[in-house]
Amino acid sequence: MSEERSGHYAMTIPLPTPLSDQGPGLRELVDLGYKEAWSSEANGADAFLPLSLAAVHAPELRLGTAIVPAYTRGPALLAQSVATMASIAPGRFAFGVGSSSNVIVEHWNGIPFTDPYKKTRDVVRFLKQALTGEKISVDYETLEVKGFRLGIAPPERKVPILVAALREGMLRLAGREGDGAIINWLSAEDVKTVAKIVHDQGADKEIVARIFVCPNPDTETVLREGKRAIAAYLNVPVYRAFHEWLGRTEQLQDHWDLWDQGDRSGSLEAMPDSVVDELIVHGTPEECRDHIDRYLENGVTTAALMVMPFGGIDPSQAIRDLAPR
Repeated sequence: MSEERSGHYAMTIPLPTPLSDQGPGLRELVDLGYKEAWSSEANGADAFLPLSLAAVHAPELRLGTAIVPAYTRGPALLAQSVATMASIAPGRFAFGVGSSSNVIVEHWNGIPFTDPYKKTRDVVRFLKQALTGEKISVDYETLEVKGFRLGIAPPERKVPILVAALREGMLRLAGREGDGAIINWLSAEDVKTVAKIVHDQGADKEIVARIFVCPNPDTETVLREGKRAIAAYLNVPVYRAFHEWLGRTEQLQDHWDLWDQGDRSGSLEAMPDSVVDELIVHGTPEECRDHIDRYLENGVTTAALMVMPFGGIDPSQAIRDLAPR
């Protein structure tokens, strides 16, 4: 990763204002010193349109998706979307793709969540070919495309393709066939483990971390609400396996057991406070920046912040309070 892009603070978009009124907030991001803006795609806004708004209102920002599921768009449509965004923000767009989860893919979109590693790998391989503008026909293990060619000019500058990765297989894929990894729901110390696996596959790789942040010094409130947010993820099979791999089984086993038994309240009480302290950045704005900087020191190249408004804090003010020093 080049020096000019390393160690950046980014903000998750869309911002906490109506989509029709994103302009002033996007301009403010630039004034506050944020260098990048990253979208996500689950059950809110899609991943591309908020970035289009940012490209128009804040052309200084580098833009990225973190992430678009590999399953929920056909390969040709996905190539069109990536090429369109690259044309709107030439040289300033990075595409993050991943398997997502069985909840989003299967439960919400009605698509079988099968062979997630192979599906993500095949989509990455297809996009690398399709974005050249050549007519291509491919027959991969999880997808087949016959005679597709982009109908708009291919990107003049290479679009970095980053892979959302949790455990070793995806991390190696991100470093071997992608331009880096997108990581989330892990501690600053965990970054050392995952970043090494990515960098062992090749040089000059990005590590974009989605970091969940609440600049609220009311520790009791953050712990209570943070446990609910963490439980929503760490009981999804892919995230549970991730944290078992990271070594949190002993910390979380009681929580998982009670959750599996249907005792939601008891499971939250059984989650140690230390898990919130590790996975959610919280405290005063200065304490939060110190914590975010530990992610950067341990190998993250872009800290993509997601404000968690626990305790009813004003998310727009939180964005200002978290601005880089």
